[in-house]
Amino acid sequence: MGVMHIPGHEHQKPREVTLEEIRDVLGNCQLCPLGQTRTNLVFGVGNPHARVMFIGEGPGRNEDLQGEPFVGAAGQKLNGLLGLAGLRREDIYIANVIKCRPPSNRNPRPEEIEACSPFLREQIRSIWPDVIVCLGNFATQFVLRTEQGVTKLRGRFHQTGHFVVMPTFHPAATIYHQDWLPLLEADMRMLGQWLAEHPAEAGEVR
Repeated sequence: MGVMHIPGHEHQKPREVTLEEIRDVLGNCQLCPLGQTRTNLVFGVGNPHARVMFIGEGPGRNEDLQGEPFVGAAGQKLNGLLGLAGLRREDIYIANVIKCRPPSNRNPRPEEIEACSPFLREQIRSIWPDVIVCLGNFATQFVLRTEQGVTKLRGRFHQTGHFVVMPTFHPAATIYHQDWLPLLEADMRMLGQWLAEHPAEAGEVR
């Protein structure tokens, strides 16, 4: 089940569950075996009223140690890219599909994603962003409920329920595939253009 769409409520935010309440429910989560091997649960960080929410795959080594998403090399890369969209780190909210690091940074397993995904869905509902940026295949396939990969889906905006969704490459992938970096940069510029063309609504708390 993806983010629910309530017809006729395109601009009306659902009853807000705060990020703190979601984090409290998560607690010392042991819903999947990753709870046994993690150092820190990595919930998410940023502006609780962000217009743009970034979703990655899962925590890496640095994230696991610090309990915060995107603090390693991929995070440095992302910080540098945000300026292309006219954004700063403090403007956005960042979370991952799974909140605990898989051992040796292996791919998350379907049952791990299934156990963890309700928390991400609630984070999305709490923040109610204008745009969701999906970094990489796992986030893209989860949010858009698709089997297609980022390479086919990037370069344009998609709609799912209330949300505009922009799939793009994960910044970590561009470290190994340098030819993807200009495409990721182009997507970030496209995001900046969309935000400029769709200013926050009057009276909207941001």
